[in-house]
Amino acid sequence: MDATLRLKDPIAPQLVQVLRQAIIAVELRPGEALSEKEIAGRFGVSRQPVREAFIKLAEAGLVQVLPSRGTYVMKISMRAVANARFVREAVECAIARAATTLITPAQVARLRALIEGQRNAAALDDHAGFSVLDEDFHQLLAEIVDCDYAGRVVEGARAQTDRVRYLSLPGASPAPLLISQHVAIVDAIEARDADGAETQMRKHLREILNALPRIAHDHPELFEDEIMPEHTRTLHIP
Repeated sequence: MDATLRLKDPIAPQLVQVLRQAIIAVELRPGEALSEKEIAGRFGVSRQPVREAFIKLAEAGLVQVLPSRGTYVMKISMRAVANARFVREAVECAIARAATTLITPAQVARLRALIEGQRNAAALDDHAGFSVLDEDFHQLLAEIVDCDYAGRVVEGARAQTDRVRYLSLPGASPAPLLISQHVAIVDAIEARDADGAETQMRKHLREILNALPRIAHDHPELFEDEIMPEHTRTLHIP
């Protein structure tokens, strides 16, 4: 959890991002207690922005604040991950369809540059860098359709799915597979193929359903349940 905060900018949002990434990367492990005093001391800030960051992380389902008992990193819930993925599919498939009519050549080039960055990160086994570029890829799609709200919905849902996505690298969901799926999405969008873009996005976002049971089996100490919602157990990729 090495990071330098920009003291001229609001501290709490920066702490949210730093702590969020540490939770996703399992640097802060599920069930681990978080100390306001310790984190404030580590970053040289007061305890107030740390408290605000804890509240935001609790809203995202990443930590649990127990009055008079402390704050703890939440274990991963298969139900929460599956539900978040379900929401992402609904929103991001719509984004992919809309992008086929709105995207510009410059934006296609930006998407392909992010994919190339992922290839480089994968070659270096840089899972954290790969995950950041994955987030940038999906956020850029939301920007292309000029829907800030959709972008915020996706970002909120990612808080759950990114924990599993990080653990899935490189075994359960190999980076080359995820990269090839991104390429297929961009190819369909560039070709103005709305049905194809939606199909490829749906296939990409459902990949986590293949990885989730295996990750839960390999890391049972990180999970709080083994039950997936019915709507996810009955989905089949075309």
